[in-house]
Amino acid sequence: MAGGLYLTSSGLAAPGAKAAGKQAAEPAASDFVGSETCAGCHEEVSKGFASNPHTKMAQMHGKQGVTCENCHGAGKAHVDGGGDTSKIFNPAKATAKEVDAKCLSCHRGQHSNFERSGHGEGNVSCLGCHSVHASKEPEHLLKAAQPMLCFQCHSDVKPQFSMPFHHKVEEGAVSCSDCHNPHGSFKEKGLRASAQQDAVCTKCHTETAGPYVYEHAVVKTEGCMSCHTPHGGPNPRLLNRSNVNTICLQCHSPSQNFSTSEPMGPAHNQAAQYQSCTVCHSEIHGSNVSPVFFNTH
Repeated sequence: MAGGLYLTSSGLAAPGAKAAGKQAAEPAASDFVGSETCAGCHEEVSKGFASNPHTKMAQMHGKQGVTCENCHGAGKAHVDGGGDTSKIFNPAKATAKEVDAKCLSCHRGQHSNFERSGHGEGNVSCLGCHSVHASKEPEHLLKAAQPMLCFQCHSDVKPQFSMPFHHKVEEGAVSCSDCHNPHGSFKEKGLRASAQQDAVCTKCHTETAGPYVYEHAVVKTEGCMSCHTPHGGPNPRLLNRSNVNTICLQCHSPSQNFSTSEPMGPAHNQAAQYQSCTVCHSEIHGSNVSPVFFNTH
């Protein structure tokens, strides 16, 4: 397996292997036995591996790359030991950090933020969501399809998608990973960002994206969730209050604690006979013509 010489020790040696405070030496080409040898004992695993995306490693370096030993380490000692499991890296028996280090030795480019993500910091290893040999979703080797995979841990979120108004996640129109990056991001809760590095909501709700001459400051400073609940709720448009006026008055109220302009005059009488703020201030996300967001069309 001469192709093994092209691969780094971090991709082949067991994660965390150290020698006198230094990383273990890179295995020699003679330490690799090839996938055909592995298939002799692990036939049930090798049969389905042809359709696995990891098989592309076999085409590397003039079709001299390796597959099984990329993840499990050089196999000669394992074979010579009659299948001694202590002589091979088994992700199922490794710690979360060891598994992550092994996977990230190839996937760090795509998932450079994983170690600082909620999953990485919470010791949820790659195998918590992915299964290389027994995946239910072949494209990303997921152990189960979204959203059920996410709900296995995030059970507190699942009921929100049964509310009268909700993003259609369980219906399959939207997936959790459309809004969240499970491998980490620089935003809270692993939220993805739009092209403008703004809230990910504008990826779909493009009509609210702007830019506007007159910005509604809260959209930029607090974000969409200052007025909306993202997963689901009892109110139309996923508003976090049943009364639009109540949302507006969280900021626009006559108080010394707020610097926003307060509603003045009879037009802003909050008695029941008066309509909601957005009847007049309809361009509430921002406007190019009105600093108070009036509908001028």
